[in-house]
Amino acid sequence: MSLDDPLADLPSFPSDDVPASVSSLTSKEKAAIVVRLLLSHGALPALSQLLESKQTELAVQIARMAPVDQDTVQAVADEFANEIERIALSFPQGLEGAIGLLDGFLSEGAANRLRKMAPSDTRRNPWDEIDRCEPERLLPYLENESLQVAAVILSKLSTNKAAQLLGMLPGDLARRITIAITQTSGVSPTVVHRIGNSLADQLDARPITAFDEAPEARVGAILNYTPAKVRDDVLEGIESEDEELAKGVRAAIFTFAHIPERIAPRDVPRIQRDLDDADVVLIIAGAQDERDKKSVDFILENISKRMAEGYRDDAAEKKDIKEDELEAAMLRVVAAIRDLEQQGEIFFVSNEE
Repeated sequence: MSLDDPLADLPSFPSDDVPASVSSLTSKEKAAIVVRLLLSHGALPALSQLLESKQTELAVQIARMAPVDQDTVQAVADEFANEIERIALSFPQGLEGAIGLLDGFLSEGAANRLRKMAPSDTRRNPWDEIDRCEPERLLPYLENESLQVAAVILSKLSTNKAAQLLGMLPGDLARRITIAITQTSGVSPTVVHRIGNSLADQLDARPITAFDEAPEARVGAILNYTPAKVRDDVLEGIESEDEELAKGVRAAIFTFAHIPERIAPRDVPRIQRDLDDADVVLIIAGAQDERDKKSVDFILENISKRMAEGYRDDAAEKKDIKEDELEAAMLRVVAAIRDLEQQGEIFFVSNEE
């Protein structure tokens, strides 16, 4: 019995009279018995990973099977289990399987080249790749393709993604594409697959960049941990050169003063657990800027009353706080908040500015 291809092609399907002897069973009959046994015990064999022709053969074979006695089922199961136990190391079938195994270890460029080398019938479903793309990347294709192609694309996307894209289109174009969707019933699977492969290839063909984030986000992340005076000087310089870039950088910056605007009240207790109490006390005692004071009040209002009173009592005893010490404490609080956001522990409130 072949584990790699249990449905290997044979001259013809067997008759309904399944032989009692296991040795006389064909590989297709054994595969049908194993799959039926797995299903009867609630297991879900990964049949979708087989070629569609093999899935079809398996279904036909199951339909042709006559009842099998318990001894034969046990013998087939034992043979299958023995073959599984003899396998010391298995490898994925096909180039796409190898790419999946090495996912996370290959560079984006190497992975893209390997996917293009894979035969079209073994390539993973292109619509899965397309559905994972940001709506902003897909929008130009809907706007520039024919109505029929745009209708196919929307029809193959998840409902949420399709609705989101439809809402981003101009009203007249959205209406015409929606009407075109009602006329896609006659489109063949081959055409749909060809459209999907073409679109996936175009999406893969975008230039590979060394950085995942936009320049504004990278500059903003750096300035988050820069002293306020330096940050203000840099922003003024950027603004004098490029107002649009400066606007994007300002939107990416998150400082202690931004806490009430960008942090949800429910997340403050989670943040407080990661803060150094000494930093909180120092900031309460030393905050002078009105926006910094609002951030202090916001934090204290959203933690327990007893803890807030304790912080205030300790802060009342603090004297002669140096500016650099205060700023360092604020930067540590900001760093703790950004770490939690990057880990998915909290989420920033949308910055409309």
